[in-house]
Amino acid sequence: MYSREETQKLKQEFWVAFAQKYPRKWVLYDTKIKDFSFKFFVDNRKAQVMIDIEHRSEEKRYAYFEKLEALKSVLEEDFVTDLVFERDYYLENGKTISRIWVEKSGVSVSNRKYWNHIFEFFNEKMNALELFYADYDDYIRDI
Repeated sequence: MYSREETQKLKQEFWVAFAQKYPRKWVLYDTKIKDFSFKFFVDNRKAQVMIDIEHRSEEKRYAYFEKLEALKSVLEEDFVTDLVFERDYYLENGKTISRIWVEKSGVSVSNRKYWNHIFEFFNEKMNALELFYADYDDYIRDI
């Protein structure tokens, strides 16, 4: 087991190594849609690439989610397969968001032997989601 400080240092090394291997600017929060973002997540069991819709207005959150859901077949056929669509996703803090994600299980941020697998997964899946968004952002934004 790592101490809290060791875990933080290891995670920092992970993100620095990822940025060095894939030195580019990701879209992430720069979607031009309020509370609509792309995210990376990794822990000691899995890695995920996600689209989070966190708008305070449930109506707007659902409208954006339904736009993405309407494009599900295009998204999965042309960009990313095995996506999970969850209209009401409950965060640990009790907040409800909408989330779409793809996951790679059986990897760990604490084990360096998995890092390249995680990096490749992140790069492949996030790049595909960003390409999808670049093609359909006008449609998605029009609610």
